[in-house]
Amino acid sequence: MHAPPTSSSRQPSLGEILLLGSLTAFGAVTIDLYLPTLPAIARDYGTSAAAVQLTLSTFFVGMALGQLFFGPLSDRIGRRPTILIGCGVYVVASLFCALAPNIEALVVGRFFQALGCCAAMVTCRAIVRDRYDHRDSAGIFSLLMLVLAIAPLLAPTVGGWIAAAAGWHAVFYVFVGIGFAISAAVAWRLDESRSEATAAVARGHNVLAAYARLLQHRRLIGYLLVGAANGATLFSYIAASPDLVVNVWGFSESQFGLVFAVIAVGVVGSSQINRALLRRRSPDAILAWATIGAALAGVALWLAAQADAPLMVFLPLVFVALSSNGLIAANASAGALNVDPLRAGAISGLMGGINFGMGAAGSALAAAMYDGTARPLAANVAVALLVAAAAYHLLAKPR
Repeated sequence: MHAPPTSSSRQPSLGEILLLGSLTAFGAVTIDLYLPTLPAIARDYGTSAAAVQLTLSTFFVGMALGQLFFGPLSDRIGRRPTILIGCGVYVVASLFCALAPNIEALVVGRFFQALGCCAAMVTCRAIVRDRYDHRDSAGIFSLLMLVLAIAPLLAPTVGGWIAAAAGWHAVFYVFVGIGFAISAAVAWRLDESRSEATAAVARGHNVLAAYARLLQHRRLIGYLLVGAANGATLFSYIAASPDLVVNVWGFSESQFGLVFAVIAVGVVGSSQINRALLRRRSPDAILAWATIGAALAGVALWLAAQADAPLMVFLPLVFVALSSNGLIAANASAGALNVDPLRAGAISGLMGGINFGMGAAGSALAAAMYDGTARPLAANVAVALLVAAAAYHLLAKPR
């Protein structure tokens, strides 16, 4: 394990948290602000809902691939230049989307839009590790979840207002403005955090060699699998919940939003419990019992689904199982970045690529297995949480 770059135990300022939170939420805002425009886009282009859905799936592909590219790039050229390059790509792609003549062009534009905004996300994680040690970075990641949680709660509503007032093209012009705003904030307020030692290591290997070297770390593979498997439970829930909640469980569409918000509050709440626990426990100590507890909750959820348990039993188990993300994600991220801090950008790229890849696989599996009951969702969640627990205790746990 390499010695980490210089970091401090100081508390971040409000301005620093807001800037890092904006970088973290960049992708979520670009997804959620756009969602209300999908029906209007289908009408304007005279195409099917399935064709418009490609703009979302292509965006996720761009997010996964882009992080694998921009993570190592930030080690090589620096954090600030990488974010500014990404913002430039994002602004041009957003303008292209606003002027796209057909759905095929919009799909291409959304791919490059994802490439642009993921540069900020992947680099933000590396910046946190540059500035803070293992324990403190776990706390910062938990704190950033507060900012990240605002996106799914507010962005769809705001996007709907914009589209209703000025049409769906206006949402993409708003994205252009967001790209410029983040570029300005980074240029004026963000100091370069990458160390010269990190730059020297990055120059010594090409991207593929850097990834090959990283994947030799047993503990890194463990942390990556912990975070990705646990995160896949949320993707599976997102894919299966609309039909389950409304058509199977009988909630109204407005009540569906409330159910979704309660899960989000659970994830954010547990992340803040994690911050409090970090004052007395190490990130690995929390992961040791949190992964076991989450796996037990997943198994209980699967048993409840097999027994057709009533909602008053099933929904609390869903809440507990999914809320485990708040206790696991930040600590797994901090642990992975601590394995080799001189390659924090490349590790962040791997983390983002694997998270989105496994999340996309989880959501696709949930959709393919769906049979009108909660059993496939419960099985997916249980297996994912068991994988996360096994990955931590067999691979990542310090010996």
